Amino acid sequence: MTTRPLKFTLEKALPDAQGTPRARAGRIELQGSNGKPHEILTPVFMPVGTVGSVKAMTTEEVRGAGAQIILGNTYHLYLRPGHDRVERLGELQKFMNWNGPILTDSGGFQVFSLAALNKIDDQGVTFQSHIDGSSHRFTPELSMDIQKKLGSDIVMAFDQCPPYPAKPEEVQAAMQRTLRWAERGLDFPLKAHQARFGIIQGGLYQELRVQAAREMTRLPFDGFAIGGLSIGETPELMQKMAYFTAPLLPLNQPRYLMGVGRPEDLVEGVRAGIDMFDCVMPTRNARNGQLFTSRGKVNIKNAKYADDPGPLDPECPCDACTKYSRAYLRHLFICGEVLSARLNTLHNLTFYLGLMSQMRNAILENRFDDWANSFYIKSRA
Repeated sequence: MTTRPLKFTLEKALPDAQGTPRARAGRIELQGSNGKPHEILTPVFMPVGTVGSVKAMTTEEVRGAGAQIILGNTYHLYLRPGHDRVERLGELQKFMNWNGPILTDSGGFQVFSLAALNKIDDQGVTFQSHIDGSSHRFTPELSMDIQKKLGSDIVMAFDQCPPYPAKPEEVQAAMQRTLRWAERGLDFPLKAHQARFGIIQGGLYQELRVQAAREMTRLPFDGFAIGGLSIGETPELMQKMAYFTAPLLPLNQPRYLMGVGRPEDLVEGVRAGIDMFDCVMPTRNARNGQLFTSRGKVNIKNAKYADDPGPLDPECPCDACTKYSRAYLRHLFICGEVLSARLNTLHNLTFYLGLMSQMRNAILENRFDDWANSFYIKSRA
């Protein structure tokens, strides 16, 4: 009997008013490429390391902020430095000196985000590099080969993310193509330690989400992701669709909401029954001076902080909050100092990862709704 590369244990799921299991605490066990298994406690947020680097941070700092798993980008790593090179240098973990698990996306989101540079057909996607304009061809098989050579622990199926807004027939065509590509990807052998996740598409059409979930969950994936959200629709519509889709997925496998998002989106995603999240927001916004705190957002560039001797967030244990003032953080940002990006990113990641830990504890202690109410009251103060 073949051992599965991923084991998921559901520790607790709190029912909603209708009795549907929702907010969940779980445990993911992965084999690990070096024979050392990885354990991930859920719900979990994955910092984005697009090209093998969480911008402005060392891997030790990312781990110190509380990260359990990070995300790498298949499309970008394919272009630079190349998947064959990464494999020769010991796979992505060794290449970037990260001793924890890695999830790689499939490159499918770049089909959406770089739409002006690509052409999609049933076999795959032809695109121009955003770096030098060179032509490339992505197929489900190539996506699997790249991720195989990168050596990631969780491999995402190649998918097509339809734009928003889009007509029902356009969304259905993308959903059906995603299903066919998922089946093709499953036929491509990976390394023994690599788990696979399928992606549920269907836009904002409930009937298409039902169909996609029904057909995708018949396939032998180790977990499932909800894709095609947070791409231009309102947060309310995104949250409503995530809430609708989550219970369509298997209870005893990980559920991943891709590319989401704001702190309140994580809270509502966990409330819906989602286990895994990723987003560039905490790191990107940090570099632009927008910081997330227990009392809401702080735009550190604002002049009102120029003489503020207080900490950014008195409840945060990171160095930015315990060793420096708001006035100093503003000074660094206004001067364009590299240290600004580093301290701001360290804070935002610490805040996001701490948020996930708080939610997990609240679920295990049967007080998630009370915790969420308190979170909203404090963040709006």
